[in-house]
Amino acid sequence: MPNPKTGIRQSMPETEGQIHVNRILLVNRQPAIYLPDLEAHLCRPSGKIEGQKPPAGQCNQENDSDCCVQGKFYTTYTCSPPVSTNTRAVLTLNSFQKGGDGGGPSECDNQYHSDDTPVVALSTGWFNRTGRCHKQIKINGNGQGVLALVVDECDSTMGCDGDHDYQPPCRNNIVDASKAVWKALGVPENDCRETNITWTDA
Repeated sequence: MPNPKTGIRQSMPETEGQIHVNRILLVNRQPAIYLPDLEAHLCRPSGKIEGQKPPAGQCNQENDSDCCVQGKFYTTYTCSPPVSTNTRAVLTLNSFQKGGDGGGPSECDNQYHSDDTPVVALSTGWFNRTGRCHKQIKINGNGQGVLALVVDECDSTMGCDGDHDYQPPCRNNIVDASKAVWKALGVPENDCRETNITWTDA
């Protein structure tokens, strides 16, 4: 039953680590308008890791990548919000080339990829244990759309170590994209840091 004061109808979690909440706007304590934008699938944090100072020259800050801070705690996730036909996410910029801020070769094929190729890394839950490797997703943003190939994981479970270029864990709603994706969306290179997008499996 919904709470008569808030109008929030909450069901039991559908899967471990997720809560499904439906919100209904009440007028004079009567349901009036269903607000789909307020429907929330919440992915609970799985833990925290403590940052350590990167050794000299060990954190590549190309594309304004963040480096871990000594003593700061970073939230980790093993899940991501559920995928729909209009999955909301944050697009970030990454270089998948050798020597780029993406670190080592891509997880799906153990290869590097040109910045001119539309490729992405997905947060751990969306990466689905390599389940989306070499599959295309459709990204919509800035009034444009582009198809991109999934080649890597943006690890939400670990970070702040040599394997992750001493960068923090990825948030659980990230599509980390090459310059080619940003270009296809018509975003000026100087603005390529973060933007809100939607995506779905192609």
